[in-house]
Amino acid sequence: MRKENSTNAFNEKQIIDSCGMAYALGVIGGRWKPAILCRLSNRTMRYGELNRNIEGISERMLVAQLRELEKDGIVERQVYPEVPPRVEYRLTALGETLRPVLASMSDWGNMHRDSVAANITVTDDV
Repeated sequence: MRKENSTNAFNEKQIIDSCGMAYALGVIGGRWKPAILCRLSNRTMRYGELNRNIEGISERMLVAQLRELEKDGIVERQVYPEVPPRVEYRLTALGETLRPVLASMSDWGNMHRDSVAANITVTDDV
């Protein structure tokens, strides 16, 4: 967790406040959010389905990322009063507006994955 009064936090706030792309990437970026949003852009899913469909994500991280997306108004959590409890996640109306953005990002990534990867050099020097 970053200190609120640190230089890093101040710089990050300035960038986010002045650049819409930086703000958007702050909301939907990271390691796991794109995978979550990709799956929820197709349909409503239960927590267990998401957990099974996103290989490598821990339960703790899935819960944390879903909570952040919920807090930002991108994902909606629906709890059904059943035994055992059933919880479903879906995109909100605001989240639905991300569909074309996510589709464009996916298309770009699929189109340029090989050429970008070819430009990355791996060295053993650390």
